[in-house]
This record gives sequence, C-alpha cells and structure tokens, in this order.
Amino acid sequence: MKTDIEIAQAAELRPIQDIAAKIGLGPGDIVPYGHHKAKIPLDVARSRGSEDGRLVLVTGISPTPAGEGKSTTSVGLADALMLRDRRPVLCLREPSLGPVFGVKGGAAGGGFSQVVPMEEINLHFNGDFHAISSAHALLSAVLDNHLYRPNTLRLDPTQITWPRAVDMNDRALRDIVIGLGGRTGGVPRQDGFVITAASEIMAIFCLADGIDDLKARLDRIIVGYTQEGAPVRAGGLGVSGALAVLLKDAMNPNLVQTLGGTPALVHGGPFANIAHGCNSLSATRAGLALGDVVVTEAGFGADLGAEKFFDIKCRFGGLRPGAAVIVATVRALKMNGGVAKSDLGNENVDAVARGAANLQGHIENVRKFGVPPIVALNRFSSDTAAEVAAVRAACDAVGATMVAADPWGGGGAGCLDLADAVWDALESGEADYRPLYPLDMGLADKLETIAKEIYGADGVDIDAKAAKEIATLEAAGLRDAPVCVAKTQYSFSDDPTKLGRPKGFRISVREVTPSAGAGFVVAKTGSIMTMPGLGVEPSAMKVDIVDGVVTGLF
Repeated sequence: MKTDIEIAQAAELRPIQDIAAKIGLGPGDIVPYGHHKAKIPLDVARSRGSEDGRLVLVTGISPTPAGEGKSTTSVGLADALMLRDRRPVLCLREPSLGPVFGVKGGAAGGGFSQVVPMEEINLHFNGDFHAISSAHALLSAVLDNHLYRPNTLRLDPTQITWPRAVDMNDRALRDIVIGLGGRTGGVPRQDGFVITAASEIMAIFCLADGIDDLKARLDRIIVGYTQEGAPVRAGGLGVSGALAVLLKDAMNPNLVQTLGGTPALVHGGPFANIAHGCNSLSATRAGLALGDVVVTEAGFGADLGAEKFFDIKCRFGGLRPGAAVIVATVRALKMNGGVAKSDLGNENVDAVARGAANLQGHIENVRKFGVPPIVALNRFSSDTAAEVAAVRAACDAVGATMVAADPWGGGGAGCLDLADAVWDALESGEADYRPLYPLDMGLADKLETIAKEIYGADGVDIDAKAAKEIATLEAAGLRDAPVCVAKTQYSFSDDPTKLGRPKGFRISVREVTPSAGAGFVVAKTGSIMTMPGLGVEPSAMKVDIVDGVVTGLF
C-alpha cells in the first residue's frame, strides 16, 4: 500500500492556470508561485461580486490517536461535489511545521483525497507562516526596545502580555528569561514563546478584512499594562504599517488543487485547541464569490473548532453556513468507548455503542447553532457490518443522517453519497444559523454558557487570578468580545483522560488573556499549553531527502 506522500508524488498535477479557470479566473487574475501554486489578490476575488455560494462546515468527533480523517473527508467531499458538477471550492488551513515534525500528521488530507503539491503545502508553502512569525518577532523586538529606551508608554516590565512566537514545537521556550546581557542587553524580564499558530497575529490575519482592517487590528493588540494597570496597545509603538508590509503578500489567499482537480484555497492556520481553528475569512469569502459551494473545515472536534467557527468566524464575517458534516470513525468511537489502540482491530459493537455517546454530543451541539448535521462515517477496512450498524443506530436515535464514505481509498468517488446528502441538506433550507450567546453577555457568563451548553459541564470554576484578568479586560472594553476557549481536544472536559461523553465535571479556568486585535479573549483551561512539545520519537526523525525526493513525510 502506498503512503500519502507516494500517492501525491505519483499524481499528475494540472497547471495552476487550468485550476484557476474552473473558478472563472484568467492568467492575469492570479500570481503564480511556480507551476502548481498561486495567490489570488484580494481585490480580484472581491471584484467578482456577491459572495452567494453555499457554505458547508466539516467538523468531527473528539479526536483520538486512532484518527478521524477530517481533512481527508473535506477533500473527498469537495471532489465528490465536483463530480456532481456543483462547482465547489475547498477552503482549508495551512499546516504548521510544529505538528508536521512533531506528531505525525499535516493538513493536506490523505490517500486519494489530498491537496497538492503535498510536500510544498506541508513545508513552508508560500511563506505565509514565516511572514506571520516575522511580524510577531518585529513587534516583540520593538516592544523590548521601547522598554529599553525610552518607555514613554510607561510599560511595566512585569506586566508584559505579548509573548514571542516560533513555528515549531519547543517546550523549553514556554517560560524563559530575557535581557540578561548586561547594561546593553535590554531589560531583564520573564518571557515565553507560543507556537505561531497560537499567535494573535495569526488570529488577526485570519479575521482581517483587507490591509486597512489588518492595520487597525494590529494597532488594537494589548501588549502589556502600565504600573497603574492601564492597557498599552501596539498602536503606541507605531509599527502597524511595518507589520502590514511583512504581511501584505501573505494576506492574499493561496490557490492549489486536490488530486481530483478541485480548486482549493489553503490559507491561515490557527489551532482549534488554543486559538479559533479556522482558515482565513478572506479565503472563505473568496470561495463564496468564486464557487457555488464552499467546503471548509474547523479544527479538532465540534466542541472546539465548530463552536469557534460559529461563534467567532461566522459572527465576525457575516457567514451563513447551510450544513455541517461531522466526521467519525468506528475506530475512534471504540477508543471513546474504552478500547485500547492495540485492540481496535477486533470487533467490539458494545464499545462502538458506548463511544457513540461522544458523536451524539457533537450532533446536538451543531444543532444548537441552527445548522443541520450530517454524519460522515469514514470507513476503514477493519470495520464490521455490525459496528457500522451500531453507528447508524446511534445516529437514528438522535434523528441524524449518517452516510458511509471512503475518501482515503476512493477519493471523490468514495464520497458521492456524502455529497448527495450534503446537497439535500443545503437544498432543504433547514439551516437557520445563530450564535450560541449574545455579545452583550459578560465574559464569565459566556464561559459558563459554553461550558454547560457545549461541553456538558456542571459549570465553570474561575480562579482568583483569572477572575481579576476578566475584570481588567472588561474594564478595557472587551466585555462584548466573544470568548475563545483553549482546552484539550481529547475530551469534552478539560481533562484529556475523560473520553466519551463525561458527566458531573466542571471546567477550570486558570488564565484569561486579551486578543484585542483579533476581537476576542482567550480563556485557558486545565493544563492546555500554547507551545506544544515533542514526543519521544518526533516525526522529524523519519523525514529525509534521497536523490532529491522527500521521504517519510506521512
């Protein structure tokens, strides 16, 4: 059996001009980055008129080491819609180098449902992540220079909230001390790194509506506080123009293709467990203007990525999703039902039924936003008829449509039934999108609402430090902001060991930080980290280049 990279390397890619022509773009409308990649200038997409395409979200159950195949299903669904002549555009996030070289897995799909060129998308792509990392680094450098001289903003070195960023998993950088070079080495203070996918500049990048809005959002970033507790914003440092210059080319959505020849806009890459987990709003809008159906993805389970997609991205962007696909596998449901990974190859109908409670929780959550869910059962060869029947029974019990799909082995042809079910949901007009909470609700009440309604918690415990931070942020004008919860992806709770659909738990909030430029606040729960670490054998140990050919990359 070929690996993902071998399948991608064997594919015959179309010239990017041919892919652009499928969405009505001529050679002069794109900026090629080689033969198979391009950028679409924002003004080109906007010149195409109304953004009246239909929007479909792909989300999933709580992820497990068994894998769910959410990106793979997104690609397969888009290719199936292309086979049905629905003129789809696929909108995905860009991969971060941290997971690529850390835990095996990128963001390009797999098998015969991939976006290509797979290697280039997973490695550097068109430089967007580097631009974001560089802009973040520039703001960090200017901030520390201002502390050193002349600090006219009266920043308190002990109350700096702006971290540093790098696009790699490196736990040693979570908490550091800087400025130890003596009199000319800057102001000594505590600092730390986040991964670039968790940078506020990434969040801003994915929500900004053009360069002017980008600069305004960059100005609103809270970088720290004065000794009196007043917030200090990046605008006072006078570098939003320079940051925008670093980001100006990256702001244009990237055009690539699937193995089935479907146009794909791969742009932006915030994580969903520590950020808002959606591709850029500019790429989604471009897809809605250029195609008839947009298939987009939100990270991790529906309790994380989908909630943030609905409550943050759709609210800010005025988007009206028409359907949501929830991806599940028999293997992952068995793990949620208590089966060890080593035993997943054995039939266990009872474990599937127990684990299906997790799926049912995500189905109910999607409905709370007024969007009809369709369950896509991503099939594996080890699935038995009885196990599949157990999944179907669990979906029938809550009135949800379930469709079996084979995106990895069958590509678009393996997802035709799924495409038909999604189209039927779009045509039904059943969707009536609504956010979970009103913006005029206080931050603590928003946290309580998310915890109870989406996670199934009994409530929220906000420690004294976090409560003080909430009061400070509300006084700074962020009371009406959405809340972006940073939480483990493995459980509805903030404890990664509580699988399935746990009950009788509370969510512990230990820190609440501003993301004022992005327009939301981040609540950190449990032991979630904004800088991941590497495992005992990171994927980087398997990657090589032999005779000019990249190997070991998935």
